[in-house]
Amino acid sequence: MMKREDRAKQFAPFEALTGLRDALRQVELEEERVEKKEVSEYRAEQIGKTLYKIEKGKTVKVTYYDKGYYIDVQGTVSAIDRTFKFIVIGEGKIHFDDIYELKII
Repeated sequence: MMKREDRAKQFAPFEALTGLRDALRQVELEEERVEKKEVSEYRAEQIGKTLYKIEKGKTVKVTYYDKGYYIDVQGTVSAIDRTFKFIVIGEGKIHFDDIYELKII
């Protein structure tokens, strides 16, 4: 008679082609990539005005472009550098030129 643990193992998930799932996910990610959208003058002006109002400690919501993807982040501003044009939310550094939407919450 088979031990209980051995019986359970025979029903465990089986991946016949090792790495296939990872390869398929990589293809999915490549297909989801998008081109960077052009920011209108109006939108750029609104982002600039908002950036002027932001200080360390404020909570913001940002949509920005990073390596083919648009990413939404909400968090507390831990640093803002107007000279080198970037904002830090948590540990993530976002360049002003990559910002598509920005709101103070």
